[in-house]
Amino acid sequence: MPKPHFLIALCLTLLTACAMPLTHAYERAMPRLGQWAQPINEQYNLYKMSPTLYRSALPDEAAKSLLGELHIGTVINFLPESDDSWLKTSAIKQVQLPYRTNHVDDADVVAALRAIQTAQAQGPVLMHCKHGVDRTGLMAAMYRVVVQDWSKEDALEEMTQGGYGDNSHFRDGASYMMKADITRLRAALSSGACSTSPFASCALMGWLKPS
Repeated sequence: MPKPHFLIALCLTLLTACAMPLTHAYERAMPRLGQWAQPINEQYNLYKMSPTLYRSALPDEAAKSLLGELHIGTVINFLPESDDSWLKTSAIKQVQLPYRTNHVDDADVVAALRAIQTAQAQGPVLMHCKHGVDRTGLMAAMYRVVVQDWSKEDALEEMTQGGYGDNSHFRDGASYMMKADITRLRAALSSGACSTSPFASCALMGWLKPS
């Protein structure tokens, strides 16, 4: 017999997928919740999640002055292409952690959350993908749940209804998040482990590295 939490996750994932065609209409109709990320710049789909964390689409060279105004110290990029083409400054640190939402695993999430927390010690952080929707949206939601202790349901609502863009790939991120073991992710994040399993590929690669 399926476990109750699995059935809840399945129902929420199906509801999210069915709601996709109505995303834009719903965004216009509902008021923005105060705890959601707040809009900063429409051109770059830039939002402020906290005093030290921002999310956006891919910036360009013209965005550097805006990043300076926000005192961004680190840019975390979830794309396979680096930010070297537009971010030519030693004042802002670059971190590149490419992944795809339809192939995301716990190691990707732990790496992203650890990079965010490490960088926040040196100042505000901007994370981005191409459009600031699916890849950035999933990591924003996982930050809400794992670090800020939001419920999965609240994080899912912000991810899909927060006005960041209409993208059918939401269903992949929603499916991963609703199945994720948050307790194990928190334990891996605090212990320094690269994933929730000692048999994850990142852990096995660590064993094979020469000492």
